[in-house]
Amino acid sequence: MADTKQVDEASGVRQDAREQRRVARLAKRIDAFAKAHGGAEGQVAYLGQCGARIVLVGADGGWGDLVAPSCTIAEKAVEKAGITVHETFDGEFAAKVKTGPYEWSRMAGIQVGGPRNT
Repeated sequence: MADTKQVDEASGVRQDAREQRRVARLAKRIDAFAKAHGGAEGQVAYLGQCGARIVLVGADGGWGDLVAPSCTIAEKAVEKAGITVHETFDGEFAAKVKTGPYEWSRMAGIQVGGPRNT
C-alpha cells in the first residue's frame, strides 16, 4: 500500500507543476497584453468543461481574451499578473471596450446581411 501512495504523490506533484506552468504562461500573456495597452483589467467567466475565459480590456479600450483549462488556473493567472478583476462584464467595465469597423461589420454580417464571414 505504501507503493501506491508514493505513486499517487508523484502524480500529484507532476500535476501541480503542470498547473503552475500553465498559470505562468497565461500570466505572461496577460502581462504582455497589459504592456501593449497601457494597463489592463479582466473578468473570468466559467465556460463549462472546456475551462474558463479570461476577458481582458486595456486602458486604451483594446480588448482580447484567453481560455484557461479551468477556473482555478484562470484565477491564479490573473492574480499572478496583478490586474484588476471584475465579477461581471457590465457597467463601467464593459463601457471601456472600444470597437472598430471590423467588429461592427462582423456583427452586422452575422445578424443583418452584412459581409459574409467566409
